Amino acid sequence: MAHEVGSVVEGKVVSVMPFGAFVELEDGVNGLVHISEISTEYVQAVADHLKVGDVVKAKVVKIDENGKISLSIKKRMLDEQKANRRSRPPRPQGGSVRPAEVDSFKSDTSDMSFEDLLSKFKSDSDEKQQALRRNSDSKLRTGYKRF
Repeated sequence: MAHEVGSVVEGKVVSVMPFGAFVELEDGVNGLVHISEISTEYVQAVADHLKVGDVVKAKVVKIDENGKISLSIKKRMLDEQKANRRSRPPRPQGGSVRPAEVDSFKSDTSDMSFEDLLSKFKSDSDEKQQALRRNSDSKLRTGYKRF
C-alpha cells in the first residue's frame, strides 16, 4: 500500500528513542514520529507519551526521496479539532452579555419608565467608572509603570 502525504495512517510503536518513536504501519513499512510531533504539549521524554506496542494514528507529513516516512500525531489531532470546530453551530453575533444578566435586567426593569431606566444606567455607569479609577490610581501609587 503506497502512503500519500496528508493521509492518516494507523500503526504500532515498535521502538522508542530519545528523539522520537518508530511506528510500523499496516503494510510493514516503518515511519518516524519526531518528538516535536507527538503532542500539542511540551514533550520532555518520548517514553512519557508512547510505549512499545501502543497503537497510534498519525498523519503522513513527508516522504523523502529514500522512502522514509515522517509522521505527526500532533497534526492529526489539530486537524480533528479543526473539523470538530467547523461542525459546531455558529455562535450568535452581538455583545458579550451573558443570558443570566439579561434575565435579571429584564426582571428588575420591567415596570420602570424610560427616565428611571436612564437614571439607573447612569448610576451603574458612574459606579463602574469610580471602580476603574480606584483600580488605576492604586496601580499608580504602588509603582505600576506603563511601558
